[in-house]
Amino acid sequence: MRTQTNSILDITNYAQRTKKKRVCAYARVSTDKDDQANSYESQCRYFTEYIQQHSDWDFAGIYADEGITGTSTKKRENFRRMIIDAENGLIDLILTKEVSRFARNTVDTLTFTRELKKRGIYVIFLNDNINTQDNDGELRLSIMATIAQDESRKTSERVKWGQKRRMEQGVVFGRDMLGYAVRGGKLYLNEDEAEIVRLIFHKFTDEGKGTHVIARELREAGIRPMRVKEWSNTVILRLLRNEKYVGDLCQKKTYTPDYLSHEKRYNRGAEEKVYIRDHHPEIAIIDRDLWDRTQAELERRSPNPEMKAKHSNRYWCSGKLWCGECGGRFISRSKILLAGGSYKAWRCWEASKHGTPKKDSYGNSVGCVGKSINDRTLRVLTAYAVNLITVNKEQIKRELMQSIKKVVSMPQKEVDKHKIEAEIENLRKKKIKIIDLAAEGAISAGDMKAQNEVYSAQIADFTRRLTEAENASNVQLSEAKRLEEYAKRIDTLLDINPEDDNTLKETLQKAVVYNDGMIDIYLNCVPFGIRLWYKTSGKLDFFAVEVTKFEMANPDVQF
Repeated sequence: MRTQTNSILDITNYAQRTKKKRVCAYARVSTDKDDQANSYESQCRYFTEYIQQHSDWDFAGIYADEGITGTSTKKRENFRRMIIDAENGLIDLILTKEVSRFARNTVDTLTFTRELKKRGIYVIFLNDNINTQDNDGELRLSIMATIAQDESRKTSERVKWGQKRRMEQGVVFGRDMLGYAVRGGKLYLNEDEAEIVRLIFHKFTDEGKGTHVIARELREAGIRPMRVKEWSNTVILRLLRNEKYVGDLCQKKTYTPDYLSHEKRYNRGAEEKVYIRDHHPEIAIIDRDLWDRTQAELERRSPNPEMKAKHSNRYWCSGKLWCGECGGRFISRSKILLAGGSYKAWRCWEASKHGTPKKDSYGNSVGCVGKSINDRTLRVLTAYAVNLITVNKEQIKRELMQSIKKVVSMPQKEVDKHKIEAEIENLRKKKIKIIDLAAEGAISAGDMKAQNEVYSAQIADFTRRLTEAENASNVQLSEAKRLEEYAKRIDTLLDINPEDDNTLKETLQKAVVYNDGMIDIYLNCVPFGIRLWYKTSGKLDFFAVEVTKFEMANPDVQF
């Protein structure tokens, strides 16, 4: 006889089985007015109809990001909102058209789908016929995500190549600046603003005034700069070094090293710049003589390398601290206390300059939620990380030696270098022969061109095989030497004093500071970082730091 308890359990299980799944859709929609297939309205209609075809599904909405790159999820606000809603139990299943719409970054794709799967939430990629609930779902997803990521890389390379060709043709990339407007790849003179530019050059070069003084005089005169809140010495220096004012054009001053993050960096020799002299002499704001005198004066006033090095190495961790919240640098902040002594801390530059995240007057995102870290706390944590390695150095060395053996013993593809070189030489002779045959009229020019292309392709293939073999060997040896160097450094490592600036400076490679008492510390002696969770207590006269937990951050080797 069935009990009442069993009946209740049966009813509960039946309700759970018959409960409708809350199904949402994610779309990355096009901003192209002609691209109707990927418009927001089109995708809304498609997913709504698709979900309504399933009687056991409830429509949970559409999350869409418009015209934003798929290579990173950082800037896709609605994607992140969908993940948060899923984690909060508001979504049971996610639909998306294809892997490239979800994310073109393999790591992001697998990370998010794994986290969702742990919570019983699955993702269906309709066009790719992939369901993360299937046993082979992750394998197929990783393959498709890798293909999508590689397609993004190829697209990025094509765009960069095309942009450089256009730069070489004199097409102007970039935004308006003081004195010029940029429209359709051309510069247009703004005479009212050009007067301000001439005034700044005159004050600096002819009157001998400093950049701080010029900035103050412009502020007092009520003259507004472009794109920044107020005049500063750095704004003046940037203007004085801008070659466009003399009629030249220099482009690729910044570059994007990573097509996934899209973060720009100043181009200090990493890529070739495009410089065109006398690109627009008819609308140059200053003449060549004033420009040359200004650049000479800038060089004369600039600090020598020793002074620059002294400034950049002023503190034991100068230039080594990064914000884990926004990716920006940390800067030093000091206070003189009323009771005597001083208090030193490090804070994210964005947070220090702009405060909490917001939009500036030009619509740019500024500010950061990053918090500061006390200098004494940073010293103690760095010393703790060093001492942690010291205690476990024998085990780490064993792991490093095993890694070295593994790298050295990796099988390499056998390539007969002499045979390939002979093949290349033979093909080159064939190319010369068909040119002679065409000159004699034995074959047509079209046949010569076609056969020449075949030989060229074969030479390129042989050359690639040679290069790959040589590169593989060099990379293998380089990696082994790198790990061997780490093992040697660990031998010299000793417990350090948090007050020893020189040792701390030599040992610390970089640190990434996060909120909520977490920091990643990277040392010069090991190929991995150390993530520490910590708590502080006490006041300035009695200050304590307690490490509550640690683990490896991005390890190559673990202990």
